Amino acid sequence: MTVPDWIHEAIFYQIFPDRFANGDPGNDPVNVQAWGAEPNQKAYQGGDLAGIIQNLDYLSDLGINAIYLNPIFHSTANHRYHTVDFKKIDPLLGTLDNFKNLIEEAHKRNIRIILDGVFNHCGRGFFAFADVLENEEASPYKDWFHISSFPLNAYGKGKDHNYIGWWGIKDLPKFNIANAEVREYLFGAIRYWTALGIDGWRLDVPNEIDDDGFWKEFRTEVRNINPEAYLVGEIWDVNPRWVNETHFDGLMNYPLRDAILDVLRGKLEFAALSKVQARIEAAYAEHHHLAQYNLLASHDTRRPLSILEGDQEKLKLAYACLFAFPGAPAIYYGDEIGMLGNREPESRGAFSWDKNSWNNDIRDWIKKLIALRADNISLRRGKYILQMQDEGRKILAFSRISGEQEILFIANFSNQGQQFDLEENLSFQMITNKYSDLLSGEMLSGTTINLDPYQAQVIAK
Repeated sequence: MTVPDWIHEAIFYQIFPDRFANGDPGNDPVNVQAWGAEPNQKAYQGGDLAGIIQNLDYLSDLGINAIYLNPIFHSTANHRYHTVDFKKIDPLLGTLDNFKNLIEEAHKRNIRIILDGVFNHCGRGFFAFADVLENEEASPYKDWFHISSFPLNAYGKGKDHNYIGWWGIKDLPKFNIANAEVREYLFGAIRYWTALGIDGWRLDVPNEIDDDGFWKEFRTEVRNINPEAYLVGEIWDVNPRWVNETHFDGLMNYPLRDAILDVLRGKLEFAALSKVQARIEAAYAEHHHLAQYNLLASHDTRRPLSILEGDQEKLKLAYACLFAFPGAPAIYYGDEIGMLGNREPESRGAFSWDKNSWNNDIRDWIKKLIALRADNISLRRGKYILQMQDEGRKILAFSRISGEQEILFIANFSNQGQQFDLEENLSFQMITNKYSDLLSGEMLSGTTINLDPYQAQVIAK
């Protein structure tokens, strides 16, 4: 198996660097927004690497042991997907020394760091594209991009028309990955950051680089430096092309996310959740199945509490599912304190460090789920077995089994109390006189489990 072993223990926390914490106001732009101001597409609020370092203990207390960082390379955008220099930290985030310190301090706390790799395209300020704009046909970099004619119309309204930009966007010129110089430049950057001690890469829009040889070489380059590096792709569907020994260890598990949230808000039939899980399980080898990056939100989605219209009981059930299904659970920064936000830029608001504003009911629930997963190997590495789905009563039950440990997850997706009979519904023998609900800590007896509306129970002998 080539999946890094640590991924089975991972609890991820995704950080959008400009909005997590401002640890060094000295690197703020002169027109920085006030922290917590209404976010917009272009303005900065001053979050930086120093702010992340200063709050690593907060993450440790939550139970986080892996961080996925949105792009940190020099860019002309607050989200930093418009890369100017792939080998330089954005000065608004800090310095290379800050980054090295982040890696050191995170590793002291047994927290891994994975970076966002945006290798399909760059920003207009990238040196090679700037040279093309200046020198046109005479530029030595004209074959680094997909150009059909000159002069390039790279500014103003409208989409690209004489060169290819990502999704037709003028300010995101697409690399010509077939060009050997482009590949060497990108692989040089990949080697550089991997050698500095990162623990893996999240790959942005990898399907836009429709070149299996590129990704095989990418994997080889990274693993030659760090054999334990985790590689996860931003693919939005169930797609085995991208999960194997020549591509990625896992994908951002948007299909599971969508199913959990859409069932809870009545947009999908109840059976869709187990159907999606069955497709995922059938598509990938078990070690890759366990290495999926399970999420309820990211910088590209609405926040889950907004999707569920503020219903905390539904949200708690959604998180219980996230931590019970196979894969590595991930928290999008601020979701644990009840942040709200519709699509970007609303979903990229500043984290509130005023504890009086936190929703501690949600935060305590997530801490409990993290601790539960840490204490039970079945939830981290166990085989998934669907036990029952009752469309009428909207009850889902599945087990996770690892060695001698058997755990049963039961969830009531309805707005009414329900009962679950262990003797009638289990396909393997878990019947004893007493059980414990690992979420509530209560001892249960008999074979009938009572479930409140939108309640989950994690049952062990």
